[in-house]
Amino acid sequence: MTDHLDIAMFFAFVLVVLMGFPVAFSITGIAVIFAYFGWLVGEMNISLLGALGQRVFGLISNQVLIAIPVFILMGAILEKSKVAETLLHTMGRLFGGVRGGLGLSVVCVGALLAASTGIVGATVVAMGLIALPAMLRAGYRTSFASGIVCTAGTLGQIIPPSTLLIILSDVMSNAFQQAQYLQGKFVVEALSVGQYFAAALIPGFVLVLLYATYIVLRSSIFPEDAPSFFEEARPTLHEVMTAILPPFGLIIAVLGSILAGVATPTEAASVGAIGALILASFVQGVNRWIIGTGTVSLVLVFVMSGYFPVRLQRDSLEPGSVILGLFYIGLVAAAFVAVIVALRVSVYSGLLREAANSTMTMTSMIFVTILAASFFSLVFIGLGGEERVMGILERLPGGATGALAFTMIFVFVLGFFLDFVEIAVIVLPLVVPQLLLMGHDPIWLGILIAINLQTSFLTPPFGFSLFYLRGAAPREVATGDIYRGVFPFIILQILGIVSVWMFPSLSTWLPDAMF
Repeated sequence: MTDHLDIAMFFAFVLVVLMGFPVAFSITGIAVIFAYFGWLVGEMNISLLGALGQRVFGLISNQVLIAIPVFILMGAILEKSKVAETLLHTMGRLFGGVRGGLGLSVVCVGALLAASTGIVGATVVAMGLIALPAMLRAGYRTSFASGIVCTAGTLGQIIPPSTLLIILSDVMSNAFQQAQYLQGKFVVEALSVGQYFAAALIPGFVLVLLYATYIVLRSSIFPEDAPSFFEEARPTLHEVMTAILPPFGLIIAVLGSILAGVATPTEAASVGAIGALILASFVQGVNRWIIGTGTVSLVLVFVMSGYFPVRLQRDSLEPGSVILGLFYIGLVAAAFVAVIVALRVSVYSGLLREAANSTMTMTSMIFVTILAASFFSLVFIGLGGEERVMGILERLPGGATGALAFTMIFVFVLGFFLDFVEIAVIVLPLVVPQLLLMGHDPIWLGILIAINLQTSFLTPPFGFSLFYLRGAAPREVATGDIYRGVFPFIILQILGIVSVWMFPSLSTWLPDAMF
């Protein structure tokens, strides 16, 4: 019995989570109990816990994970500023006259919000409050409408920037370095967040295309499930551009700076947070002239300084360089004034306080889970769990392909019960190094796992998107309707995984070309 404490530890953790205990406390409590029980029966060297301090320090000094709270702040500001509501309302009016058009508008908005906020809960709740009632008024089948809203909201986990990709890139990079050490390489290659952001773009849009194709086909075959609906007049071109261009510009600024190599993810997140602050103030209609001027100044100084750089610290400067340098200083000053005005508007409206509270809550939840999982994995390794996992993968039929198939199925099943953070920081560090040693590409493998983890938001009974929508949906929407509605989209998720598996270039071409 004591030879299987590692297995008992894992299943005890799942059982405690299913009983409703808070995840972080469950992870830590189970780790403490099994660490000392393993020590008492002679199955664990308790001195291993001395490495916990190093793991904590490694977590708080991790430069990659610093980007998480800043991206969350960016998304929280956009969510509180009603940008999502404006987008949903405008796109609904634009596509409402087409059969299945409201469903297509929800998917399009979900993709745009995913690329600008990356927060699943905020997106699902916003669409559950705004889009779902409109779809029900239009005569959409309740389960169909619920499934569209739930699934479109989860795009924030696969389309960058997303907290899932940031956490996953850190886990995959560590596993990749560990695998190289085990191969005897002492000059190791590291992986970056930018590579995973680039790798996830095409698969993310493949999923959007799969969702849209399904909506169009179902609307054509069963027109009563998604009728056309004219609630208001179609929006003008100006209204459409006003709703789409600001968040699209923010996406270009954030992702473009990362993929172009101009900024690190943390620096790009800071740009995104400032951009979201300016956008939120602009949407509120306060001091638009000042904020608009500052935004244009920011864009000008960014573009012009790339083509016409000026180094004012040089001893000899031509008059043209001095004039251009002064012009840049003026642009920066105008941008600084706009940021101050936007900050003042956000503070007095209460938006910044709400966004900061939301950011602190989500950041605390993520980091305390990562910290607890680090403790859990340390004890699990001490009980021999790492060797057991490696042995299982090596003995599976089918070699590298069989091991990967087993891992994907195992992660998919875990998604029914656990959050993506627990799976990413507890399970993946144990299995990924062995998969990489078997020859799998780390970028391709990471995207396969990312789509799989995204599916965990949709799988009952503990899919988070299901809970978010249950809290925001009208009373006439039953929980059974939500569960039935997401089932076809879970099949589409699996089809997306198969597509990336069969065509690895979907995930590897763009990062190879850019990095």
